[in-house]
Amino acid sequence: MTTAILAIDQGTTNSKAVLVSTGGEILARGASPVGIEHPQPGWVEQSPLRLWESVQEAIAACLEAAPAVEILGIAISNQRESVTVWDAATGKPLGPVVSWQCRRSAPDCAKLIAAGHAPRVQALTGLPIDPMFPGPKIKWLLDRVPTGQSVRLGTIDAWLIHCFTDGAVHACDAANAARSQLYDLNRQVWCDELCELFGVTKSALPEVRDSASRFGVTKNVPGLADGIPIASAIGDSHAALFGHGAFNPGDGKVTFGTGSSIMTTLPRFIAPEQGITTTIAWSIDGKPTYAFEGNILVSAAALPWMADMLGLPDVQALTELAATAAPGGPGFVPAFVGLGAPHWHADARALFSGVTFNTTRAQMARAVTDSIAFQVHDVFKAMVSQSPTPLGRLYADGGPSKNTFLMQCVADTLNHAVIQCDAPEASALGAAYLAGLSLGVWPDLAAISALPRAVNAIAPRASDAAERLLVWRDAIYRSTVSGPSSMGE
Repeated sequence: MTTAILAIDQGTTNSKAVLVSTGGEILARGASPVGIEHPQPGWVEQSPLRLWESVQEAIAACLEAAPAVEILGIAISNQRESVTVWDAATGKPLGPVVSWQCRRSAPDCAKLIAAGHAPRVQALTGLPIDPMFPGPKIKWLLDRVPTGQSVRLGTIDAWLIHCFTDGAVHACDAANAARSQLYDLNRQVWCDELCELFGVTKSALPEVRDSASRFGVTKNVPGLADGIPIASAIGDSHAALFGHGAFNPGDGKVTFGTGSSIMTTLPRFIAPEQGITTTIAWSIDGKPTYAFEGNILVSAAALPWMADMLGLPDVQALTELAATAAPGGPGFVPAFVGLGAPHWHADARALFSGVTFNTTRAQMARAVTDSIAFQVHDVFKAMVSQSPTPLGRLYADGGPSKNTFLMQCVADTLNHAVIQCDAPEASALGAAYLAGLSLGVWPDLAAISALPRAVNAIAPRASDAAERLLVWRDAIYRSTVSGPSSMGE
């Protein structure tokens, strides 16, 4: 009978289940939607029970599509910065999953920043005080739990581990702990100072383990036998980086989607100085691998918007039009919900700059396409300036990474090769590879690096990227000149 690892990729909008063979091949897939609620403007939450139901449905769909397999272990990849709380005795949720997208903690964040806590929090956690990150959201959840009730709280990996083990294990991995805003990255411990700041009882937090670790075994999970080991857990963006084999300091990846997540590995912990964050990419055998990260709020989401504005049928038609643009043209900043890394201007707004009577539709299309590449450029510029190692292999994943013209723009702007990866399940694969390490399927990182991958390297070409960047800089200035910055330039 074929043996395989069952990888769960629990995302914001859906849960996926992927069976990965011991040769690194995908045998079957399944998916189920989760559902998102918006109880107030700016609030984004999900049901913890529905989230777990969607995981079970995805597993059922995957196993139905699969050949007969023996499941060696479970791997977990999860949406990051989303948190929830549940009863320690009964396992009943005591609040919603407060999503990473949720802005309900904005007033508390503003108070903490005004009180001068931001530099200390960032020095300890690598993260800014911003509504995206969990500290104030956890406080919001705990403030609504009845006094004296024994609780457990955690990131989504902790909730799933709880569910898979029928409540027997309360644990998370180091990469997810690093996104909680309660974890001292340098000392690798839950931080008393941060727990006090955010009003968290440390005993409610999960035990932190390696990303490749035995987190317990399945119990009472529909469709699965009892006793299957949960062999890895890791945040989805970290999992994608691992899945690409970005194991050397300086190696990085860009995940293109609605926004973009950019990560590069580091040789050691480095507290970020401006514009970007530091995180634990993964932890193996008690040793963490650190990474810089930059989160772009709106990236490829600007492409269908512009295609619609220009009356084009789809994004492919937009980029084909952009490829015909004459030199010059306007700049465009996609700050529809403010600007993320490295600018961090919450009040910035989207705009075109430098539009004249001579501006063509193709130039407008090119400005929007360029804005994706230029945001990536700005994040990498901040990373390289603060890293002791140069930028190494750069992988690209996510649906928009299949667009060769867009990836060529990125390569030209960075003056660095971009490796297109045909890996729509990059996060699930990364989690599966970590589980394989834990289970002994693969002996080391070299064996994982040797697994087959479908890639295409796009080399930079001579271009007018430098001139276009000048137009971009002017547009950025105009979009942010009236908005305060929460992290600085």
